[in-house]
Amino acid sequence: MPDWIVIGGGITGIALSYELQKIGCSVLLIEQHQKLQGSSSIGYSGISYWGATTELTRILSEEGISRQRNLSNELGMDTEFRELDLLLTLEPEADLQATINQYNHCAITPTLLDAQEAHEREPLLNTQGISGALLLPHAHCNLDFFVHGCTEAFQRLGGKVVYAKVENLLISGDRVTGVCTSEGDFQAAQVCVCAGGMSRALLKKSGINARIYFTHAEVIETEPVDLELRTMVMPASTKRYALEASTTDAEKEKLWDVIGQELLPPSIDAGAIQFRDRRIRFGQLSRVLTDPDAAIDPVTSEVNIRASVSQILPKVAELKGQWQHCLVAFSNDSLPLIGSVNEYENLHLFSGFTSPTVYALPLARRFAAHVTGKFDEIIQQLSPNRFWSNK
Repeated sequence: MPDWIVIGGGITGIALSYELQKIGCSVLLIEQHQKLQGSSSIGYSGISYWGATTELTRILSEEGISRQRNLSNELGMDTEFRELDLLLTLEPEADLQATINQYNHCAITPTLLDAQEAHEREPLLNTQGISGALLLPHAHCNLDFFVHGCTEAFQRLGGKVVYAKVENLLISGDRVTGVCTSEGDFQAAQVCVCAGGMSRALLKKSGINARIYFTHAEVIETEPVDLELRTMVMPASTKRYALEASTTDAEKEKLWDVIGQELLPPSIDAGAIQFRDRRIRFGQLSRVLTDPDAAIDPVTSEVNIRASVSQILPKVAELKGQWQHCLVAFSNDSLPLIGSVNEYENLHLFSGFTSPTVYALPLARRFAAHVTGKFDEIIQQLSPNRFWSNK
């Protein structure tokens, strides 16, 4: 019987499995899909280490970017890590000072560019669709390679991977004894849920209500193209974060467990990133639907995404591409939920990351040390019990 079962093999689950195995624990990682389907597979994969606003996030951001810069060497496999410019576009009618003020407390403050200066940095930008942009140093990796590299390293250390769907947790008294899956039951001394946007539903099946939520994210991905995007482009005022913040109050909390609810209308944050193999991924449309399996009309979504992106990156919006969808987990204070839950001491969460490319690696290392005897104040601060509810 392994020491740990980790549920979910995306960026958070594999980072944690790798660090637990590396520190000497025996780990069984259970992932539903051999080809990843979640946010690890269709996210922009940007590493926003500049965005820390507190002492806690500054520490983690410094650790996170340091790990990412050295990860290819550590794993012996290229994650396609690179440094690049980030342009946060400003709408023509944007309140410039109010927008800049949002970034004043970041670890690195942006440089304000007018529309022409932004166009010089990114020639694909439509100067008529923006009033300018905020320039920041940024980083990027290929999360498919990140996950593959960490999985290979994890297995070299003796870690085991099973591809199966976890149906529910196995509970005996005040302990979780393992998991029931499509491939049978598995037992372990400790269980950690790293299932991203599916974490809430999985816990709910076992009668556990966690303050973890999800949006439905939609993007369009092209084949490799000749068109060259020099920078990563995103809006300075990100509607997704406002969407998340307004759907976790006490009133809406009750609605999260009612299947079929749309808590807010969808929103689009027009942006794009090009990978090293020249694929471009652009979007992003976000929906707050309480059903993780909700049916979404891809044709309408694609039309809306292209219309929004065409205002700032018209040539990108014209590219042929495939609509893609995933769930993106978040918490109600923008910090992940890490540690054991209130009712089951050996059931842990490692989910709800708003910026997993920044925080997953350092927090996985800290968590592994914490659960093997080295107390970590940051892990303690991120406990799910800071706003845990069990009904």
